[in-house]
Amino acid sequence: MIVEPTTLQLVWFGLIAVLWIGFLVLEGFDYGVGMLIPFLGRNDKEKRVLVNTIGPVWDGNEVWLLTAGGATFAAFPGWYATLFSALYLPLFLILLGLIVRGLAFEYRAKRPEQSWKKRWDAGAAIGSLVVSLVFGVGFSNFVIGLPVQQAEGRPGVHVFTGGFWSLFSPFALLGGVVMVALFLFHGSIFLALKTRGEVHERAKAFAERIGLGVIGGGAVWLLWSNLAYSTGASGWILMVVAAAGLVLAWFMVRADRDGWAFVGTAVATAVIAIGIFLRMYPNLGFDNSASGAAPLNIVTASATPMTLGIMTWAAVIFVPLVLAYQAWSYWVFRRRLSTKNIPDEVHH
Repeated sequence: MIVEPTTLQLVWFGLIAVLWIGFLVLEGFDYGVGMLIPFLGRNDKEKRVLVNTIGPVWDGNEVWLLTAGGATFAAFPGWYATLFSALYLPLFLILLGLIVRGLAFEYRAKRPEQSWKKRWDAGAAIGSLVVSLVFGVGFSNFVIGLPVQQAEGRPGVHVFTGGFWSLFSPFALLGGVVMVALFLFHGSIFLALKTRGEVHERAKAFAERIGLGVIGGGAVWLLWSNLAYSTGASGWILMVVAAAGLVLAWFMVRADRDGWAFVGTAVATAVIAIGIFLRMYPNLGFDNSASGAAPLNIVTASATPMTLGIMTWAAVIFVPLVLAYQAWSYWVFRRRLSTKNIPDEVHH
């Protein structure tokens, strides 16, 4: 018998999707900037410009990831438990990348030696690359569907039946590469939007180059996704919108319309994420073909109605406050930066 999800279950699946979309759009350019610090900055002041473009916002952007994880744990504990047990090593790599990246931003200016700063710049780039790559591979596997089945003698508990290396199919690997390239495109456009002078010109030139690769690689991944794992007409419509966003971004970069270029990559990132979550509904990114009459889905993985009700009231009260604060922080730090805004370091 198929049990239809309740309104609150649908609401919380949608809210978790929104949290992930916000994370990918906002933290996506953070990761792109992090990967570009050692390459677009030719001297210490230019690298400090790159770091300062995201300095006021990068840790706030990560709140979207923490909130998405916490919401999944509370609203769909079966989803959370199966996901974290199935992907323990990839999630550990993400955690390690986030730690290294955070330390790089916090410790870079603690000592004046250039060798010290270069090591932390490399840490920021490597941490951002690892997180972007693993997320790309992971979300591609959700499109495919992670194989699960109910654990023997443990009703309601599902286990991952695939192996670690099964996660690295050609489609998943392409997804990882495309996400890295997309974040580089998104991040370089953000740098062009937020900087002046040589850093701006360098970021703009890089965005023009990487943009062509993103358009080509993204087209292959999106076509593959819709042909092999289609969500119907909605998937094709979203594919066209995502492609249009990427093409718009590339043309706007060339026309020195940095704001519109950023809108293009933001829309493309958001629309791709929407397509992934449409594919994940209602089985949450799992393949239940071996689960028989006990599938893992939005209904069976859900918390109790009382828990979802309490969470909904908390979200209604606190989410607008968090959004207002984050919007305010972006407004306060909206100015463009150049090396003229960077004072000389004084070490005692």
